[in-house]
Amino acid sequence: MLDASASGVYVIAPTPFHDDGRIDERSTDRMTDFFLESGVTGITVLGQMGEAPKLDHAEAVGIAARVIRRAKVPVIVGVSAPGFAAMRSITREVMEAGAAGVMIAPPSSLRTDDQIVGYYRQAGEAVGTDVPFVIQDYPLTFSVVMTPAVIRRIVQENPSCVMLKHEDWPGLEKISALRGFEKDGSMRRISILCGNGGLFLDFEMERGADGAMTGYCFPDMLVDVVRLQKAGRRDEAHDLFDAHLPLIRYEQQPAAGLAVRKYVLKRRGILSSDAQRKPAGALSATAKAEIDYLLSRLGQSDQRALKLAA
Repeated sequence: MLDASASGVYVIAPTPFHDDGRIDERSTDRMTDFFLESGVTGITVLGQMGEAPKLDHAEAVGIAARVIRRAKVPVIVGVSAPGFAAMRSITREVMEAGAAGVMIAPPSSLRTDDQIVGYYRQAGEAVGTDVPFVIQDYPLTFSVVMTPAVIRRIVQENPSCVMLKHEDWPGLEKISALRGFEKDGSMRRISILCGNGGLFLDFEMERGADGAMTGYCFPDMLVDVVRLQKAGRRDEAHDLFDAHLPLIRYEQQPAAGLAVRKYVLKRRGILSSDAQRKPAGALSATAKAEIDYLLSRLGQSDQRALKLAA
């Protein structure tokens, strides 16, 4: 079961599809194996980049169960839903399948601090107080701003809250504030893993994050950066991160990031298709050429970028 000691890289898994929109089970297995070979400490499915809203209930549970069966690491499942009945149902099924915990995002209708805290209290009760859960703090997408004090209230009121997926931007000071609460004893310790495509991972680790929960197309690089930072090899960590930064930045474009990520994962031989389930956009020939150029430049310092499928 997931607990507050979780660290490393919990990679966000995209959902592989065939060109016609059917779920690609072989690519799902290959992707799971690749993540394990990359050294991840966990996998998160049905997150924002997993196209969860485009899956029906059976498909969502099926994808989660397939990854859980194959993975040898903890699997967190995104269970965010408009209502608690659906959230409770999918939580029950994925936990029975062996999930380590669930991730819950706030609905965009929340506006006040009390509303946010109250929502997570009710959500925790809905999924079951014995189920470890992750707060997904992503105001860029959900339009819900959680201050450090609000997060502290949620953590203190819900013993089953064990992790924060931190995706505020800018958010370095938030990490420092939360770790400060732990030091002064006003908040128990939780795991903090960071998203945003890894865009700020270099300094997030130095502020006290335990690692990453994101899905950059080179998760093996994220694993290396976290490992180097934990070993105190700061310059090496930054050098590796800096080499990838142009591609990280390109992948971070709103509404285009998943297409970029799937394109590169296909180039790396992980996915058979870079298709997204409709409605979805597609990369232009020019965009693909730009990504290929970034990969060629990255290959000058990281040979993993040279090992691409045709």
